[in-house]
Amino acid sequence: MSVNSARPAAFFDLDKTIIAKSSALAFSKPFYDEGLLKRRNLLRSAAAQFMFSLKGADNDRLTLIRDEISRLVKGWDVDTVRRTIDETFDEIIEPMIHSEALDLIEEHRAQGHPIVIVSASGDVMVEPIGRRLGVDHVISTRMSVIDNKFSGEITYYAHGPTKAEAMRELAERENYDLAASFAYSDSATDIPMLEAVGHPFAVNPDKPLREKAEESGWPILEFKRPVRLAKAANYKPTLSQVAVGGAIVGAATIAGVVGYKIRHRDPLG
Repeated sequence: MSVNSARPAAFFDLDKTIIAKSSALAFSKPFYDEGLLKRRNLLRSAAAQFMFSLKGADNDRLTLIRDEISRLVKGWDVDTVRRTIDETFDEIIEPMIHSEALDLIEEHRAQGHPIVIVSASGDVMVEPIGRRLGVDHVISTRMSVIDNKFSGEITYYAHGPTKAEAMRELAERENYDLAASFAYSDSATDIPMLEAVGHPFAVNPDKPLREKAEESGWPILEFKRPVRLAKAANYKPTLSQVAVGGAIVGAATIAGVVGYKIRHRDPLG
């Protein structure tokens, strides 16, 4: 396989990067309405969502969320979960999608870069989002299914170093050049994911990731504008899109861009 034929890809974390909240927790109410969740579970999920929105998710918090979700979904009918997600997607997920993330995805797509979502959330939730966004690949947590019901066993947890490992495996299989690739995430737990590529970006970073980005000279992006996909398909490129497109082409420092407030330490400073 020729090294020269390898191409860059763009890897996006999902929660608080492409969407404003936790995808795993966002469907709590629809699952409750469907009878999958009890009221006490719904209240606990609401509290977890609130804490996630304030503090993000460090390793311990992500582990707690993983274990809680694994316990909750044991015995759930897979078809019921998929139908509930599909029927409520427009109401639950679309209003949370960052328009800045859509801008970036379209800019990468225009450059011929494959788009990959890399998320700790379950594939039953991430894959529908990936289909709606038209991404090329999804890397996400997988749970075992027995007789069309979730067993509660997690067979692959897309978290921390395992995200980077999965990215390297995908790059090898699809002939992606990671040194020329891009990655976007909000959490310090994804530092291995960001370090796996040549052009890492911190998006709405938690405090540890912000510190790491400032130390390493990684660009910092602030995503604040949610937009529905139906509306996003109709608007024209803005100044922020044009500027971000230039960053993708040249991987250069971006300053003073409308809507992004990107901060980047001068590597010579």
